[in-house]
Amino acid sequence: MMKFVNFKVEEQIRLGIKTEQGIIDVAQAATDYSLEIPVTIEQVIAGGKQSLVQLGELAEKAVQTIPEDNVIHAPCVTKPEKIICIGLNYVSHGEECNLNLPTSPLLFSKFNNALAAHKQKIVLPKTAEKFDYEAELVIVIGKEAINVSKEDALSYVFGYTVGNDLSARDLQFRTSQWLLGKTCDHFAPIGPYLVTSDEVDPTNLEIKCTVNGLVRQDANTRDMIFDCATLVSYLSHHLTLKPGDIIFSGTPSGVTLGYPEDQQQWLKSGDTVVVSIEKVGVLVNTLQ
Repeated sequence: MMKFVNFKVEEQIRLGIKTEQGIIDVAQAATDYSLEIPVTIEQVIAGGKQSLVQLGELAEKAVQTIPEDNVIHAPCVTKPEKIICIGLNYVSHGEECNLNLPTSPLLFSKFNNALAAHKQKIVLPKTAEKFDYEAELVIVIGKEAINVSKEDALSYVFGYTVGNDLSARDLQFRTSQWLLGKTCDHFAPIGPYLVTSDEVDPTNLEIKCTVNGLVRQDANTRDMIFDCATLVSYLSHHLTLKPGDIIFSGTPSGVTLGYPEDQQQWLKSGDTVVVSIEKVGVLVNTLQ
């Protein structure tokens, strides 16, 4: 298992590998060692296993690292062709929102403007008031997927990251289409790491969300209605999944929307939301 990060050096986004010693700047290491290796996450995903072997060998060298606290994170995937989101994918979440459970995956989308990074401050739009969190396991596609079976589906996954499907509920339910309340600027923070799929069982991961230190969501991905393999297979029968596409796989119960109206505490400026997923990472964002 490898953990990749994207981080900023001035206006440039650089690829890093997380190690126990710190973050390896892949482009710098390639220059120092005169290596021909992938130096962007898009190149890593496109290169598949060969890329992972090359970068695994690099990670084992005594290369110089950067303390992680010193890096400014960027979204761990920056150029997905598609950001696909799954609604109502945990029984408990559907029940708390008084919505009928789907018999097929419920799909909506976000656009790339919604991407945000670990520790990035997220400015809340002035056009809404009811802001909500949604802790989610995010799937990152590794190779083109068309009409794949459920049995083979996870072999098309490059890795996983942590996501927060931020939502402006008053905008989301203004019409029957959810898009407006879902794809506000920076409403899809992901990261900090993109973790390769080889040692991650997406059907059994603890997932948690806290707001200002108070636990709001605490569940396990085994409670999904449609597991990750089912989602990838289903989507691939209706549209071509491309390398780098990301899928927000749904959120468990505990969102603000699910509370009785007199107990709803919507997110506000100054709140810090932390989403943690076992083996994958901890994503932190403060709102302003």
